[in-house]
Amino acid sequence: MPVVYTLTPELRKKLKTPLGMLIRGTFSETTKHIKEIVERESPPALVSIGDTVTRNLTDNRVLPKISVIDNVVMRKQAAPVSPFADKTVRVGNPAGTITEEAVNALEKAFRGSERVRIIVDGEEDLLTLVAILYAPLNSLVVYGQPYEGVVLVKSTQEKKAEIAGILRAMETARKTK
Repeated sequence: MPVVYTLTPELRKKLKTPLGMLIRGTFSETTKHIKEIVERESPPALVSIGDTVTRNLTDNRVLPKISVIDNVVMRKQAAPVSPFADKTVRVGNPAGTITEEAVNALEKAFRGSERVRIIVDGEEDLLTLVAILYAPLNSLVVYGQPYEGVVLVKSTQEKKAEIAGILRAMETARKTK
């Protein structure tokens, strides 16, 4: 499981800031807001990153094309998200890294037509970056912002360029170790 990217302390601080629109509120309020946006925009793909976000969306019949979960919420074991996907893929992705295996799984999931659930052995948070980068233009990626709400990121050319820069910095850090 080769590591392709490694998080630096500087990037860890930077990534605490939401990458897109922060939607504040309760689980039901944020989910309702996301559902309205998805219905209005009909994105080519909806991606959920994290167990709580995925559970809230799927419980409210907002079904992501790709969900990335690790069965852990706030560093505690969580009940598995109800299966809604056509296919489940398992990948290894240690905390603070992005592995080649995880990148390949996301890339392949975007190319296919079925709904894919990616279960991560390790940590899924940084896979948000890969999802934004590989998602079709105007896709929506949703992830949790602890104690604040959820973040909705539209995969635009500008956002993809920003994410590519972050990943280049992570790649450089890994190569210099």
